Amino acid sequence: MKLRLSLRVLVLAGCMLAGCCTMPGLHFGIGTAQAQINTDRVMIMGRNALHYEDYVLSIQRFNMVIGAKPYLSEPYFFRGLAKFYLEDYVGAEQDCTESLDRNPYVSNSYQLRGLCRVNQKNFQGAIDDYRKVIRMEPKNQACWHNMVLCYFELKEYAQADSALDQMLRYWPREVENITMKAQVALAREDTTAALQHLDSALVVDHFDAQAWTMRSMISLQRGLYAQAETEIDTAIIQRPRVAGNFINRALARFHQNNLRGAMEDYDQALELEPNNYLGHFNRGLLRAQVGDDNRAIEDFNFVLSLEPDNMIALYNRALLLDQTGDLNGALRDISAVIDEYPEFWAGYLQRAAVKRKLGDTYGAERDEFKVMKARIDTRTGLRQPSQQKTRKRSDRDIEDYASIVEADTDEPEREYESAYRGRVQDRRVELSPQPIYVAALHTLHNPTSRFIPFHRLIDEFNSTATTTSKVTLTNLEPQLEESELQQHFADIRELSARIQQAAQPTAPLYIARALAAYHVRDFESALTDLERAAVLDSRNALIPFMAAQVRCRQTEAQSVGEDVLSMSTRLAYQRALDELNLAVSLQPDFTYAWYNIGVIRFMLHDYPQSRDAFTQALNLEPRFPAAYYNRGIASILDGQVQIGLSDLSQAGEYGLYQAYNLIKRYSKEKTGSKEKE
Repeated sequence: MKLRLSLRVLVLAGCMLAGCCTMPGLHFGIGTAQAQINTDRVMIMGRNALHYEDYVLSIQRFNMVIGAKPYLSEPYFFRGLAKFYLEDYVGAEQDCTESLDRNPYVSNSYQLRGLCRVNQKNFQGAIDDYRKVIRMEPKNQACWHNMVLCYFELKEYAQADSALDQMLRYWPREVENITMKAQVALAREDTTAALQHLDSALVVDHFDAQAWTMRSMISLQRGLYAQAETEIDTAIIQRPRVAGNFINRALARFHQNNLRGAMEDYDQALELEPNNYLGHFNRGLLRAQVGDDNRAIEDFNFVLSLEPDNMIALYNRALLLDQTGDLNGALRDISAVIDEYPEFWAGYLQRAAVKRKLGDTYGAERDEFKVMKARIDTRTGLRQPSQQKTRKRSDRDIEDYASIVEADTDEPEREYESAYRGRVQDRRVELSPQPIYVAALHTLHNPTSRFIPFHRLIDEFNSTATTTSKVTLTNLEPQLEESELQQHFADIRELSARIQQAAQPTAPLYIARALAAYHVRDFESALTDLERAAVLDSRNALIPFMAAQVRCRQTEAQSVGEDVLSMSTRLAYQRALDELNLAVSLQPDFTYAWYNIGVIRFMLHDYPQSRDAFTQALNLEPRFPAAYYNRGIASILDGQVQIGLSDLSQAGEYGLYQAYNLIKRYSKEKTGSKEKE
């Protein structure tokens, strides 16, 4: 079950003064018109930085607003949100409380404070906050959902069930609510009721992966392993990227003696989730059974790196070290296990065998005598090795060292997430494009791609030496460190001084200052400087290209939470298109301007023209992976599935490995069938 935080973070649209450049260390005169303009601007800049995950920068901006107008509730809320993403839950909760002290009627503040309290295990406090939201917004589904999860944590299953009944009255066709009812029934050990709820969920949506996963877990508990495997197969078809499904199917296959199939499932699970404990431990056991000792040792080494005191894993590694001839290593591990479990008689016998191989006959006889004495001593007795095929992860009985490990199913997993965190393009959607290319001073390296974006316009600008570092073309922008942000502020101050001192400022100076403003998320100042640069150099295609990138970033920040593009968002994207069209009219071979036109057309759901723009980019640069990728998904959404798959194949070949997941998912689509968004 996922804990949801559904807050709309919309950047305020305010009137901006043309040519006003915001500088660090602004001084506010409380009560003046200028203070109102500046605080509004700094607030917007802080929200822009928050949207692009520049949390330290956003906190600095909100601190400035709070210093100038401490009576406002909004900056406290957004500073709390930034602290929340930095995992400072105590500070975030305090800021939410400060915000509510100033305005107790804002539901977002209660929701965020509730999530902060959840992360501090204060579930009752979170419930109190969610109830306040529900009184204001009775149909706030995210709050109902979170409140149910808090009841789960407190084991107050009757209240959870009652809340779910109300949710089903509001949203009777919401499958997740029905599956949560099944989870309540399982928590009450009412398997029959749980199956009835799951059957109801599958009537509403026969392909709901969560319902099939829960059914398979019940089947596993009942020993219906073939049925469990079939149910997990259905869940995997719907959610092929969930490692837990492969772990569960491996268990079902193991109980049916399909060791090869179980091994393949553990391999797949670890490819998706490399640090999965169950995957490594159980694969190690299976590798040992088939004689793949060296690789089994690798798996147990990994388990021991996660849990150095795991004696069961240590003993299994000892057996394998003995098999591979590392007798000293085996002796070391077995001795550590016996120190922890001094009545582990099988361990003494194994250590005796190792000592004999090392020539320590006296030591071996001492261990064998200890075991013989235990057999004679009726008060102690001698336990037989465990015959259990599986054990729970929390079970630490050393006699079960050879048993496959199962998850502790009585402890439901909790996954906490935010519905709006990060960039729009980073949200998980069925088919989303690679982001636009921008002119920037920072970039991330993609190790899987050898594609290096370049255009002579960038080289010409770099030759002017007006920036502290080289400008590059990139669609992978990193989150900046504090030192980098401070450098950009210093660049703004230095460039502003040069512009003021120059008898006739040049276009590169304004472009350089626009770049620095862009990186500190002062989009209005960046656009103003680019307008001034365009007046001085109207034939430079780089200027409208950069204006379009700034406008796109500004629009992304302002449109967070929009399920359907608003008219203002569409108009903003259209302005960016106009600027890009100007860029390609000035510079027809500007590949990345054509590519960005394609991305914006895609965002506007104009798939045919989007494909045409990507084609123009590919005519200029035939090895452009992002253009192939985006043209591929535009083709799929336009009903041309086979054509789209061909483009995705090219994208994957050139290093965009995400394409292969889409190819796998959509390769069975019939040509001409339109994928629903």
